[in-house]
Amino acid sequence: MRKSTMLLPILVLVIIAALSSVFIVDEREKALVLQFGKVIKVKEEPGLGFKIPLIQDVVRYDDRILSRDIDPLEVTPLDDRRLVVDAFARYRIVNVEQFRQAVGVGGIPAAEARLDSILRSETREILGSVSSNDILSSDRAALMLQIRNQAIVEANKLGIEIIDVRLKRTDLPRQNLDATFARMRAEREREAADEIARGNEAAQRVRAQADRTQVEIVSDAKRQAEITRGESDAKRNAIFNEAFGADTEFFEFYRSLNAYRKALQGSNSSMVMSPDSEFFNYLRSDQGAAAQ
Repeated sequence: MRKSTMLLPILVLVIIAALSSVFIVDEREKALVLQFGKVIKVKEEPGLGFKIPLIQDVVRYDDRILSRDIDPLEVTPLDDRRLVVDAFARYRIVNVEQFRQAVGVGGIPAAEARLDSILRSETREILGSVSSNDILSSDRAALMLQIRNQAIVEANKLGIEIIDVRLKRTDLPRQNLDATFARMRAEREREAADEIARGNEAAQRVRAQADRTQVEIVSDAKRQAEITRGESDAKRNAIFNEAFGADTEFFEFYRSLNAYRKALQGSNSSMVMSPDSEFFNYLRSDQGAAAQ
């Protein structure tokens, strides 16, 4: 009975020691076995691992692709037009032993702080060598690739592989937005004024052409009318000449009667002229006196 009582704590200690000497590595992570801070073994394959209890420790690192948002930074391109760039990077820990030696007990937070410094430096260098139009255009895909390629060398020293770098947003600094918007508004207003001026000029040309066409049409119509009226008058006079040419005296008599009819109307009943005026030749003739 006494032996069994003594063996029970020993058995418990053995079980605890056996359990503490076994660790499990997930397929999403890698592990390092450390002994007094020194790397003893690297466990990259998923499954069971063994360590010496109380002497050795296990440190786990994420083996998945990680994402890191870089704090917005201000860059100055070649045209001195300052821009605020917001970017992010995707990376992965490829060498956990080198990663441990580079960052120590700081782990992923310390690595990301150093990664931020690397990416910010490369971003300023690359974007500072081109104009702002290149950054804002579709060509910035090539710029992002350059940032990634230059940051890879420094990141490899941390045991990290940079998979991709992307510029999420590129904006003007807040203090420059109002001035930029005012300049854009002035440019648009100038373009609008130019368009209005060109439109008024075109309208004036069309209006002048229409007025000229109107004058030409009216003038031509009047000319045709005068020609037609002249031809008609000529035909009428020819008819009169032909009709009255046979008897000249009758023609003069007829014209005198028309003159009397027009002159002696009710509105023209008063006339002042000498008695021997030629106007009354036919009234003073024998035929006219006999009729009177």
